[in-house]
Amino acid sequence: MSLEFYRDKVALITGGSRGLGLEIARQICAHKGNVVLLARDAEELASAKAQLNRFGTDVLTIECDLLQTAQVQSAVQETLQHFRRIDILINNAGIIEVGPLAHMQFKDFDRAMRLHFWAPFILQFLVVPHMRGKGGGRIVNISSIGGRVAVPHMAPYSASKFALAGFSDAIGPELARDKIYVTTVTPGMVRTGSDVHAKFKGDHLAEFRWFKLANKLPFASISVERAARKILNACRRRKPTLVMPLTAHFIIVANAIFPNLMARVMQTVNRSLPTPVSESGNEARSGAEIGTRK
Repeated sequence: MSLEFYRDKVALITGGSRGLGLEIARQICAHKGNVVLLARDAEELASAKAQLNRFGTDVLTIECDLLQTAQVQSAVQETLQHFRRIDILINNAGIIEVGPLAHMQFKDFDRAMRLHFWAPFILQFLVVPHMRGKGGGRIVNISSIGGRVAVPHMAPYSASKFALAGFSDAIGPELARDKIYVTTVTPGMVRTGSDVHAKFKGDHLAEFRWFKLANKLPFASISVERAARKILNACRRRKPTLVMPLTAHFIIVANAIFPNLMARVMQTVNRSLPTPVSESGNEARSGAEIGTRK
């Protein structure tokens, strides 16, 4: 059995207008599946739809701010009105904010939790009864290596991804009873150009530089095409978990077996990262903005 599994299926993908979400949609459409893309940016959604239309499948784009529960509810209703079903839910949307804890505020943690945990929770709350009524389905929750091993200078991201991974692992065994199979995905760095879209606090340029370098390390990262293919294969095969690339496995195992040693390693890593600066570091700047100023 190959990716032909996706033929005529309907996949709802959050953060589907670019990066990993768009590549997942592209591979589903290439195998004659239908997709619903949720994202905030209308221009990006239009561009994504134009790219996917060449496959000749049904592509529905919905402008949706996942931080707004009413918009999420409306997006699910619109999807069901259009397709009459949702076979696959892929919770992919995410934000990355990098910087010292000294510059992180409550709003940063709140936004990360609302996007990485509460939005997937609400979507699953809305979609699961429909899947159960249709006899089953698939849910893919894309967490992160930062959701298994805490990373300094990424506290809001790690905390919220830990929450998503824990929730995903917990509901998987329960939903399997209803033939709804949950896959928790733990990727390392995926080469999607995320350094451009990430937000940076503290010493903006220095934070941007280390994150950009880490994002390009070949032994610690994976191409977006390969990541999407692995995710779709894991979903098709009903795998409860997917960790990629191989280095992510080693890091997770090392953290589980030698937690104190890994904590000291992270302390050492943190000493090489940029230190807090003045109050100007409280302002979040995008990688695209920093890249044009350097």
